Amino acid sequence: MYATGSVDAYFQQLQSMDEGSAATGFVAEVINIFLNDADRIINDIAGLLNQPEVDFYKVDALVHQLIGSSSTVGAKKVKLACIQFRQSYVAKSEERCLMALTLLRNEFCDVRNQLQTMMQVPTYVPMLAFDFQF
Repeated sequence: MYATGSVDAYFQQLQSMDEGSAATGFVAEVINIFLNDADRIINDIAGLLNQPEVDFYKVDALVHQLIGSSSTVGAKKVKLACIQFRQSYVAKSEERCLMALTLLRNEFCDVRNQLQTMMQVPTYVPMLAFDFQF
């Protein structure tokens, strides 16, 4: 995920919190909270953009909240899509906002799928080294 640019160094820092910690499952809990919050925020943004008169101030607040959430877990592509989204609503262009929302949803879905796959992998798999000594 790091190699594809989906996540950044903050994600690696988050993962390191689980290593050797008595609070195993902390990272999974943080990721699940992010996924639920981000999904809700994206749906709220979509709802605002479907209103006859778009309240760009509310859109701004939600996008800002999503930037913070995605930064916390290191979801780099989601954060970058949010930053791009900001340019659309600053211009107060509904059409550009809808295109930016589509990009944001796609990036979120990619990151969500990768994170969910990662959380399903048993914890012992990273310990399997490819450094076999014969």
